[in-house]
Amino acid sequence: MTPETLARLTALRHELHQHPEISGEEVQTAARVAGLLQDYQADEVLTGIGGHGVAAIYDSGVEGPTVGIRCELDALPIEELTGAAYASQVLGKGHLCGHDGHMTMVLGVAEALAAERPKRGRVVLIFQPAEETGKGGPAYRADPAFARIAPDYVFSLHNLPGLARGAVELCNGPANCASRGMRVRLAGKTSHAAAPQDGLSPAAAMARLMPALTGLGQGRALDADYALTTLTHAELGEATFGIAPGRGELWVTLRTVSDARMAQLVNDAEALVREVAEDERLEVEITYDDVFEACTNHEDAVNILAHAATEAAAPLHRTDLPQRFSEDFGQFGKGAKAAMFWLGAGEDHPQLHNPDYDFPDDVIPVGTGIFLSAVRSLVG
Repeated sequence: MTPETLARLTALRHELHQHPEISGEEVQTAARVAGLLQDYQADEVLTGIGGHGVAAIYDSGVEGPTVGIRCELDALPIEELTGAAYASQVLGKGHLCGHDGHMTMVLGVAEALAAERPKRGRVVLIFQPAEETGKGGPAYRADPAFARIAPDYVFSLHNLPGLARGAVELCNGPANCASRGMRVRLAGKTSHAAAPQDGLSPAAAMARLMPALTGLGQGRALDADYALTTLTHAELGEATFGIAPGRGELWVTLRTVSDARMAQLVNDAEALVREVAEDERLEVEITYDDVFEACTNHEDAVNILAHAATEAAAPLHRTDLPQRFSEDFGQFGKGAKAAMFWLGAGEDHPQLHNPDYDFPDDVIPVGTGIFLSAVRSLVG
């Protein structure tokens, strides 16, 4: 990548960074991306996929595989505190996971494809909405338009603080944990605080459930039996001194390496909640949000990325351990050979979702180069 190209892509990344849109609201980001893809001479640009998703098709007209490169459009509902000159201009929202950088690298692929078309098959650039909530991947893949672009191979990346800047981490098999947010609502009956015995408080049930639920999954080794339950929120009654509480709510994040282990953990957690609620004579409602299936890398796709990382002269670390956090990229591995690699943001870089996180611009050539090498290996 020439210094001029890097400067241009960096300026684009800063522009995207200044205008973050959270999951489900990516209207202007999608419009900006679609316009750039038109400028980069895509044969076809599709919009409105699975919400505000975008796809660009570069078709050689010659029989061959369809290669997908996927990135994310959405930002986070977190106030940015980087102090950067190009910091978010939207109060309470920021690109604090690096999706602005991911988009920029895929747009760098588009710029290269405009100059040199695939020799066979097709390249499809996938810009997915709502990754942060886990809703975007399933919605994108379920959209009727996806049948027109369904890839045979699909690649993605995520930047990774804690890994040396510009280095690559890659694993076979499980790549990201399954996770889901479990919301438990307990209902009893309020009473005057002077007569709590005439009501039915969820306090005792919550006191039992908080340690019991977290006890179902202690984390430990990232093997097939890995399970982690994290209490993230608890609320009891109203903020007043005059009312004995009649309602309670617990939010717990469930996390496992596999979908099968997740099903077991869900069954165990629900059985526990219902048993305690029955003991305490409470009504109970259990719902789920932010549901992510496990993400699994295909061996063939991993080998292509490993070769691409070598071509890009990126230090490569192979591992058998998945990341603990979740990704809805696993949706694209249904029907395709899919793999995600991790691109180092720096060993001392602020963590993802921190208010002082910012994507490191100097890794743009590495990610773009790896994607382009993978594309070349499959479609010339």
